[in-house]
Amino acid sequence: MPDEEVLEEGVLNPVQPEIQAPLLQSLLADNEATPATEPTGEEAPNPLPDPTDEVDCVVIGTGAGGAPLLARLAMAGLKVVALEAGPRRDPTKDYATDEKAQSFLFWNDERLSAGQNPVAFGKNNSGTGVGGSTLHYTAYTPRAHRGDLKLHTDFGQGVDWPFGIEELEPYYEEIEYFLGISGPTPYPWDPTRRKGYPLAPLPLNGAALLMQRACAQLGIQTSPAANAALSARYYQEGIGWREACTNRGFCQAGCNRGAKASMDVTFLPLAESYGAEIRADAYVTEIERDASGRVVAVVYEQHGHTVRQRCRHLFLCAGAVETPRLLMLNELALNSGQVGKHFMAHPGMQVWGTFDEDIRPYKGIPGGLISEDTHRPKDADFAGGYLLQSIGVMPVTFATQMVRQRKLWGQPLRDYMRTYNHTAGINILGDCMPHAANYMELSDEKDARGLPKPRLHFTAQENEQRMNRHAEKIMRQIWEAAGAKDIWAFERYAHVIGTARMGLSGDDAVVNPDGKAFDVPNLYICDNSVFPSALSVNPALTIMALSLRTADKFLAALRA
Repeated sequence: MPDEEVLEEGVLNPVQPEIQAPLLQSLLADNEATPATEPTGEEAPNPLPDPTDEVDCVVIGTGAGGAPLLARLAMAGLKVVALEAGPRRDPTKDYATDEKAQSFLFWNDERLSAGQNPVAFGKNNSGTGVGGSTLHYTAYTPRAHRGDLKLHTDFGQGVDWPFGIEELEPYYEEIEYFLGISGPTPYPWDPTRRKGYPLAPLPLNGAALLMQRACAQLGIQTSPAANAALSARYYQEGIGWREACTNRGFCQAGCNRGAKASMDVTFLPLAESYGAEIRADAYVTEIERDASGRVVAVVYEQHGHTVRQRCRHLFLCAGAVETPRLLMLNELALNSGQVGKHFMAHPGMQVWGTFDEDIRPYKGIPGGLISEDTHRPKDADFAGGYLLQSIGVMPVTFATQMVRQRKLWGQPLRDYMRTYNHTAGINILGDCMPHAANYMELSDEKDARGLPKPRLHFTAQENEQRMNRHAEKIMRQIWEAAGAKDIWAFERYAHVIGTARMGLSGDDAVVNPDGKAFDVPNLYICDNSVFPSALSVNPALTIMALSLRTADKFLAALRA
């Protein structure tokens, strides 16, 4: 494979990245010669804690749900400990520029899939290690729309969120500036924003340039997407200067440069600089309660030891599979009957084409171009909406999809893969309605630790099927306008959402609008499991916003 750090003429849009915020321009000028601080290396095992020691808060999980609130709680002066099932790694040493070499970032414990559209796990949905799923997320960070939180009000389907978008907007803005989001200002589908993005958009890769050209012909508005990857050097509190993206295309794996805003190079160093303790390789098995039902301790396995940590408050941020699994295993917060229920997965239909142009789909930020003209299509026969985005893909992932969808194998597969560098894709990210037929349960089958494996049932309902048909038609039109040959579609479902949803009443929700469990007075849940609906955008930014909001609501209650 050619050197991935060389920008080839005609492949990447030669836009000069620039810092848009005046304060950051000044900081960069003053620190131009200051080298970036390298990420922390792999840590030694923590000494066993004093069994009598009680911390203010234990946070389970260090991804988009756990890391921001961990930092917020530590900055408030609380004694906080985070437990992460996976190890801490040094991206500069442990992340090889190789697609298969980074599979250790995925949550690879077996999860059982059922239903008519069984959802793939591993790299599709979750991660392990200090930083959680953000270690290998694609850094796509569009904001949710106002209507995304009011599906039932607008369509009479699904459920509304227990608060409006105005509750999230200040946190969106804070996170965009803290992480250093690269994106367009103004944003075409939300021109009333108070502040633009701090950094200019990243360069467009081959697929994005093709999509941009074709959409212009069809009258579809497009824009460079908002990405949590740096288009210029950026100062990061707790870690120093982070370097700009080099367009290597490895966002779907780990970024060894630190340009992608994963939690291990953003919120977690900030949390540790304020005294938070992160214990890696700590797999939680038990949550203890006293006679009144309050959580009093968490039990976990670490380096062959069983460790018990006492706490005054527990924040469960383990994701939409491990969070309900822990609740079920410990018979915790089950009174509503909603734990594990209404599992959702975003429709992520992809359409691929082969072009005469040299595309090099492994180069550049994978999701470089976006259109939200389809957020509420006028001709829709479904509730909700979706976004369109260009996509890049690594060769092994692409070959795997070819095998699954087109059933190519052996010589026919090898022949087709010779056209890989001339391949470009578009996909959607769409709303998914909560449905009783889609849920998670504990199976009778045990994992290596002797615990029941989770089984997730998912069947795309009529609304998702109609959305996919609508989107596939538009994406095929785009690629036809761009001159594609051999156009084909691949139906997929991305992200894991729901399973412990929030609401106004413990009769039909697990947590209240502030993330506090209805059944357990000192338990909070903060991850994508609490989403009442899936949203028509990628979840990472909203998870982080919820994380900060949950921390602030908790701290306000503590002060009161």
